[in-house]
Amino acid sequence: MRILVALGGNALLRRGQALTAENQRVNVRIAAQALAPLAEGNDLVVTHGNGPQVGLLALQEAAYTEVEAYPLDVLVGETMGMIGYMIEQEMGNLLPFDTPLATVLTMVEVDPADPAFSDPTKFIGPVYSEEVARKNAAEKGWSIKPDGAAWRRVVPSPRPKRIFEVRPIRWMLDQGAVVIAAGGGGIPTAYDREGHLTGVECVIDKDFCSALLAAEIGAHVFVVATDAEAVFLDWGTPNQTAIRRATPDMMDAYDFPAGSMGPKVEAAQMFARASGGRAVICALPDIAAALRGETGTTISSEVEELALVRG
Repeated sequence: MRILVALGGNALLRRGQALTAENQRVNVRIAAQALAPLAEGNDLVVTHGNGPQVGLLALQEAAYTEVEAYPLDVLVGETMGMIGYMIEQEMGNLLPFDTPLATVLTMVEVDPADPAFSDPTKFIGPVYSEEVARKNAAEKGWSIKPDGAAWRRVVPSPRPKRIFEVRPIRWMLDQGAVVIAAGGGGIPTAYDREGHLTGVECVIDKDFCSALLAAEIGAHVFVVATDAEAVFLDWGTPNQTAIRRATPDMMDAYDFPAGSMGPKVEAAQMFARASGGRAVICALPDIAAALRGETGTTISSEVEELALVRG
C-alpha cells in the first residue's frame, strides 16, 4: 500500500513551545515513532508544515542588515532541508539499517493569475505596531493586515498547480525508499514572461500540496495528521460530534474554520475525488487505529453512509 502522511505543525512544535532545535528534535522523534511502523511493508511519503521555522529564519535574516533579506522561496528550501534531516535521522534510528531515506527539495508551480495574488491572506513573520508595519510596507513593498491588536505581513496563498519532482519521488518509492517531500507546501515557483522558472513570494497551503502529491504518486491513502482526534461538528460545545466516515460530497454540507480544519477537510475531499483513494484525518498517535477505521475521520467515495459519534 502507498501512504502519504501530512504532518501538522504540532508534530514539530507544540503550542507555546520555544522554537529550539532540541524541542523540534524531541517532537520529530515522537512523530517518527508513529510513522516508522507504516514504512514496514508499505511505500511511505511524509510531508510537513514549516510556518514557525520560516518565521524564525525571516527574523534572523532581518537581524542581518548587510544584505537584502532572502526571499520566501529560499527560506522554504532551507526549512525543507533542516526538517527533512531531522525526520530522516529519527526515522533511521527506528527502521532497519538498510532502509533508504531521502529528502526531496520540492518545487511547486503556481499560477501568477491565481486570484490569491490579488488578496494576500497568509500571515508570516513577526508582529509590528501599525506605524512600523506601514513603514515596512512602503519600503519593502509588503502587503500588511491587522492580526488582533498587532499588524503583520501577509502574502498570497495560491493553489498548487504542478509538483516538479513527482517522477523522482515515484522512482525512489519504487526502490523502497521512505521519502520526505513538499515540506511547507513546497518551494513556490512560476514561469516568467520569458519562460524562465523563478521563485515567488507566496506560501502554498501544505495540505493542498500534500493532497496533490498523494494523488500524483498513486497513493492509496492520504493521512492528515493533526492535533485533533477527528473532524468534529459543533466543536467545543456539549453537542460536539465526530464525523467517523463520510463521502467527499457528504462533507460539502458542513463549514469548517478556514484557519484550521477547513483546508484539511478540503484537501481530503480533493484527494478522494481525484484518486478514488481514502483520506484520513486523525491525531498523530492514532494513525494506525485510524487506518483500521477505529478512530479519526475517513473520507472516501466508497463510504456507504454518514457515520457520526457523539462526544
